[in-house]
Amino acid sequence: MRNPDLRELLVGSTTRFSLVTATAKRARDLVDAALAEKEPIMEDKPVSLALDDLLEHKYRIVESEEVRDT
Repeated sequence: MRNPDLRELLVGSTTRFSLVTATAKRARDLVDAALAEKEPIMEDKPVSLALDDLLEHKYRIVESEEVRDT
């Protein structure tokens, strides 16, 4: 089980809610892409891959003003 340091993702106005939502959406995209291409079973879990993508700045979290203000 990975336990990455998420402080760099939570810098600024990024909320934990947005981090969880973005990770879940990215993980779902990875699973859908694998199923569409009929790839073999993934070696790593989709959530771990999604977190890696966010930590490597392949994707960034964009929050709405509504989320930031709560």
